[in-house]
Amino acid sequence: MTVVVGLTGSIASGKSTVSLMFDDYNIPVIDADKLSREVVEPGEKAYEEIVYTFGSSVLREDQTIDRKALGNIVFQDEEKRKQLNSIVHPAVRERMLTKRDDYIAKEVRAVVLDIPLLFESNLMDYVDKVLVVYVDEGTQLSRLMERDGSSEEEAMSRINSQIPVAEKAKKADEVIDNSGSKQSSYDQLDHILRKWGIVA
Repeated sequence: MTVVVGLTGSIASGKSTVSLMFDDYNIPVIDADKLSREVVEPGEKAYEEIVYTFGSSVLREDQTIDRKALGNIVFQDEEKRKQLNSIVHPAVRERMLTKRDDYIAKEVRAVVLDIPLLFESNLMDYVDKVLVVYVDEGTQLSRLMERDGSSEEEAMSRINSQIPVAEKAKKADEVIDNSGSKQSSYDQLDHILRKWGIVA
């Protein structure tokens, strides 16, 4: 029986760090962000739809999508952002479910769906267990400012665009408090995987 784990957190909570830890257990991770880049590559259906919807001004010389140019269009226009999401999100979900079901068919012990907006997009039905990577808001803010070189105001507006991480933690099956050392987060993950019977 494959356990499907939904891994989520909030911006700058350190979810990517925890995501990499599953490698040590040979547990495959399906990364929604990576898939969102794959599905917009030339030749993909979502690529064709984006070019059709937004025009060739969003293409680089090599005909790949210029994510920055596309970002500039959709960040200023809520309608256009919804249009883009309605093209990309279904394509990502379809590919994610195909990969998940392939792993289930192979009867792996567990597979992780790394979905930053698991709760925002209401995808809890895709997984058996939800694991939230948590840090308090102060840590989140300082990490984000340091990481992206953004002002406090910019960082706060990005944090506020998501469901608060404390609220996500309440909805989770298990929480990893990632405000300490990497080793501490690793130990918490190890404990959770044993508790869920994924690791003996």
